[in-house]
Amino acid sequence: MTSPQPGLDRAEEHDQLRRMRLVSLIEGTTLVALVFVAVPLKRLAGYPLATTIMGPVYGLAFVLYVWMLIQTVTSGHWPRRDVIRLLVVAFIPFGAFWNERDLRRRQAALASPA
Repeated sequence: MTSPQPGLDRAEEHDQLRRMRLVSLIEGTTLVALVFVAVPLKRLAGYPLATTIMGPVYGLAFVLYVWMLIQTVTSGHWPRRDVIRLLVVAFIPFGAFWNERDLRRRQAALASPA
């Protein structure tokens, strides 16, 4: 029985982090659009269609984010504190951009030689 090559595992984890970063940006952008564009359009301009459209788009992006988060943390050794932070910050507007920066640092550390 052969053991998996460490380089392939690092490459797969690197790709997973890249995908997680992308999904984090999508989720964050849709949350910002919902909170700062669609809700004011509904409340201030009387245009309820904005939240009717943006709400489900954000919901889908959030579900995708949680699914990707589950895939990412189960593929590596993530401290529970980091997993909880990644989940909690997703509920805060602009928080996803902070998550993306942290994920970028993890990805860069993974890409550097050990």
